[in-house]
Amino acid sequence: MGESNAPAREPIIFLDDISVTFKTRTGSILHPNLVHAVSHVTIRLMPGEVIGIVGESGCGKSTTANVMCGLQSPTSGKVFFKGDDVTRRTPELRKKIGRVVSVVFQDPATALNPRMIVHDQLLDPLLVHKVGAPEEQERRIDELIGLVGLPKSALRALPGQLSGGQRQRVAIARAMSLSPSAIIADEPTSALDVSVRAQILNLLMDLKKDFGLSMIFISHDIQTVRYISDRIIVMNHGEIIEQGPAKQVFEDPQDVYTKTLLGAAPSLLHPKIGQ
Repeated sequence: MGESNAPAREPIIFLDDISVTFKTRTGSILHPNLVHAVSHVTIRLMPGEVIGIVGESGCGKSTTANVMCGLQSPTSGKVFFKGDDVTRRTPELRKKIGRVVSVVFQDPATALNPRMIVHDQLLDPLLVHKVGAPEEQERRIDELIGLVGLPKSALRALPGQLSGGQRQRVAIARAMSLSPSAIIADEPTSALDVSVRAQILNLLMDLKKDFGLSMIFISHDIQTVRYISDRIIVMNHGEIIEQGPAKQVFEDPQDVYTKTLLGAAPSLLHPKIGQ
C-alpha cells in the first residue's frame, strides 16, 4: 500500500497518451494531408529497466524515441521526466533533459564531430553543463574511456582513426558522461559489423548491471531486442500493438504482426552472444 508514492517506483520517463502528426507536402494549403507517425502511445520506463521497442522502418519507433529525448514535441499528450512535465520545452528544461536522458544514435560517424579528438568530445558535455573543476573533468574522462573498454591512447584520436565499433564505444562514453538516469539507444548496432554487435550489446548490458541504468533499446531486429530487454513493445503504423515481458512476447506472441516479425527475423547476432 502507498507503493505508487514511493520515489523508486516513479517512472524515469512517462509518455502519457502521446500522438505525433506531421503535415505532408501533398494536399492543399488549407487542407494538408496528415501523417499520424505515432498514435496514443503510453510508455513508462521504470528505474533499472530496459524496454525494447521493435518494428519495421516507418512504424513510429524512432519518432517515439525523439519525443523521449526532447528532439520532437508531441502533437498531443504529455511527457514526464522523473515526475516533472517536460512536454513544452524551455531552455531550462532542455538542460534538465540532457542530465536525465542521453541518446546513442545508429551511426556513430554522424554522432561524433569528425574534427574533434575523443578527449574533447567527452569533455564537451561536462563544460556545457558546468560539471566539475578541470582536474575532476580529466578524471571523469579517464573513467569514461575505461568504462567502455578503450585504451587511454584513444583519447588523442580523431573519430576517423577509429573503427566503427570503437566509435560507438566513444558515443556510449559520451552518453554516460553526465551519469544519466536513462539511455535511449536507437538502432545502436545496425551500422556495425556482425562480429562487433555482440560486443556493443554486452557493453550496454554491463552498464545496466553496474549502474542500474534504465534504457530504451530500439531495433528492427526482434532477436537483438529480446537479448537485451526486460520488456518488449511492438509497434506498427505508429501504434503499440503488443507489449509484455520479453520472454512472454517471444515465446507466446499474441499479435499476428509480432509472429511475422519473429518468423521473418533470424538473429543478426553471432550465435554465441552472451555465452
